[in-house]
Amino acid sequence: MARTETLLVPAARRRGWASSPTFFAYLLNAPPIALLAALVAYPIVDVVTSNLFPCSLWVTLVFTFWSTVGVLLLALGAALVANEKTPEQPVLRALLLLPWAMPGVVTALMWKWIFHPKAGALNGLLYSFGLIPKYRSWLMSPDSSYISIITANVWNTLPFSVLVLLAALQAIPSELYDAAKVDGAGAVGRFRFVTLPWLIHPILIALIVQALGGIRIFEIIYLLTGGGPGNSSTTLGFAAYITSFVSTDIGRGNAWAYTIALLTFVIAVVYMKVLYGRGDIRT
Repeated sequence: MARTETLLVPAARRRGWASSPTFFAYLLNAPPIALLAALVAYPIVDVVTSNLFPCSLWVTLVFTFWSTVGVLLLALGAALVANEKTPEQPVLRALLLLPWAMPGVVTALMWKWIFHPKAGALNGLLYSFGLIPKYRSWLMSPDSSYISIITANVWNTLPFSVLVLLAALQAIPSELYDAAKVDGAGAVGRFRFVTLPWLIHPILIALIVQALGGIRIFEIIYLLTGGGPGNSSTTLGFAAYITSFVSTDIGRGNAWAYTIALLTFVIAVVYMKVLYGRGDIRT
């Protein structure tokens, strides 16, 4: 009798779960949820299959990649320099924070003046040193406009990564460097076996912040190139703006925004799995 009751318990539990209020609530909400998902998915699919999407996605990914690489390399070098104890250290750290204190709009306007084809500081500097035969329209050429917006974005977002890496450098115990010197490690060896392992997690944090910012970039594109020439600098964010406010297609512009959100979510998940999947690298 006891064995029969034991065998009947799983079936009773299954019948109880199937008839529970929670299951019934999910069952009632399944059709509207499926309909809502379809209403959201259809415009996203329509955007993805448009002619503008592959171009803007490629521009966004390449822009994000080179911006991230540029910020990482410059931030690492700047953090190492700022970590050295010199009389100029306070001034250097203040200068490193200056770009971060400026809003993105101000930064874009400043770089627009620097790249101005007639009165730009870059043209004047290069021409005075004989590096260019005549003034150039840096923002009107597909190649140079791309480099220009990457340069402006790197300059604006560099300080955060510098602060993250500088804080990590200051947390490294000096005993590790002393032990490395006793073992005969030179400057390169100390950087490879002491400094770099301690910087892996801060580097990943800087990478994810920079990558997510690159995916969502807008104001620098809007003020410097306007997505041009042609669509050579049109990112996903700028395409969403054009669709929503220039073409006044709010529904499709919303789909562009959902696409950016999904891409940002995927990148964030990948980075977080890499970041927290490494374990403690210092043990």
